[in-house]
Amino acid sequence: MRAAEPLRAAAGAFVREFWWFGLKQAWACLFGGLMLALILATHYVYPEDAALTRYDFLFLSALAIQALLLTLKLETWEEARVIFLFHVVGTAMELFKTYAGSWIYPEEAFFRIAGVPLFSGFMYSAVGSYLARVWRIFDFRFTGYPPVWATSGLAVAAYVNFFSHHYIFDFRYVLIAGTLLLYGPTMVYYRPKRMRLAMPLPIGFGLVALFIWFAENIGTFAGAWMYPEQVNGWAVVSASKLGSWYLLMILSFVMVTWVQRPRAESVPLTSARVAQG
Repeated sequence: MRAAEPLRAAAGAFVREFWWFGLKQAWACLFGGLMLALILATHYVYPEDAALTRYDFLFLSALAIQALLLTLKLETWEEARVIFLFHVVGTAMELFKTYAGSWIYPEEAFFRIAGVPLFSGFMYSAVGSYLARVWRIFDFRFTGYPPVWATSGLAVAAYVNFFSHHYIFDFRYVLIAGTLLLYGPTMVYYRPKRMRLAMPLPIGFGLVALFIWFAENIGTFAGAWMYPEQVNGWAVVSASKLGSWYLLMILSFVMVTWVQRPRAESVPLTSARVAQG
């Protein structure tokens, strides 16, 4: 019986840390989760003859949620600055992508620029909100983090490629390979509750990109926007979009580092060597 006690203790610690990991992840997703819930709910229950269009309702709701989070101090002003930067960058991309026909917004809206309803920028802000909050909640620290000039250059190249691939070669997979080379040695350390855990940063990028792809499927299913192949009926978003979301994650993460500088994790030299392979 005594021999089994360490195993039970380890299992209990794992369950506890896993519970807190999920709870904190859900808390970090608060803004994005609320927006996704509103998109899905209005798809089913929003009245077609309402004086306020569905897109405008989503835009005003996003503003209200943002104001409430700041008022209740559930979000810091530093995080709000990151979110605003995401909104500007995201709206610029939306304007180009809808003009290029990459996707469309099928409903009317008063609060819009050209064919882009303003609530769409908050979809990018949701990613920024998540990253800024998860960084603080889990107390991110790093080993082997690349120089800021290198990460910034890669992020700018990824952003440019979102536009330029419509006219020249798509460097998406070249850029993904570049991220693996640049961030390959990087470990991110985080604390769900008591234990200090670590993960290779590219794996973290990939997992978040996967969940964004899941959210995108929910958003398109709810008719918030559509890809050309979904106009005649909803279909699962192509898995090829995972590459785009992965690069968006790199861009998003780097933008957060411009406000919150990555801090080094203090680990013994031998442990750091083992952790980084």
